[in-house]
Formats: sequence, structure tokens, C-alpha cells
Amino acid sequence: MFFAVIARDHPDSTALRAQTKARHSAYLDTAEGLRVLQTGPLLDEKGAEAGSLLILEADAIEAVQAFMKTDPYVHAGLFAQVEIHPWVWRRGNPYLTDGGTGHAVAKTQETKR
Repeated sequence: MFFAVIARDHPDSTALRAQTKARHSAYLDTAEGLRVLQTGPLLDEKGAEAGSLLILEADAIEAVQAFMKTDPYVHAGLFAQVEIHPWVWRRGNPYLTDGGTGHAVAKTQETKR
């Protein structure tokens, strides 16, 4: 199951984000119990980093909640708000076999003789 995590920074926390970014990035590379598929900063109207978007794959939302609780950004107090949403990844999903149209197609394995 896929999850979209939307986390918004506290106002005026650019320096805190910059100080914590290396630890956060390293943390994403060591994820256990889920897969980190996509990440990136959310930008404010001036183009400054103001939050984070993560696309995760996990068996249950509890795994995502546990992962987020130990994120260095969370420990540093960067986020004012964190939302975790179950998400259906349709268009552009490389794990679908129908070309990304949103309709899951069962994969079949042919035996070559």
C-alpha cells in the first residue's frame, strides 16, 4: 500500500531545515519495514523550502507512523504539521503493468520451452 506524507514546516525554520537535512537524507536511506519511493521539499510562494512530501510503500499505516516519529526533522521540531494519507498511485506508477493508466493488471509468467 502506498502512502503520501505531507509535512509542513514551522514558519521561519529555514536554518533548522538546513542544519538537519543531511541527517534526514541519511535516515531516508536506512528505512526498515517500508520503502521510500519519492521525496522532496514543498516550496512556498517564494521558492523556499517549507515542508516535505514523501511517497512511501508499507504494509500498514502504523509502519509509516513509526518511521515518521523517528525522522530527524521530527526530532528537531521542524514540522508544524504532518499528515499521512493512504494513496492510490495510478498515473506514472512503474509497478503497474498497464502503462500507468491506473488499472492494475495481473502479471502473468510465461514458461518458455
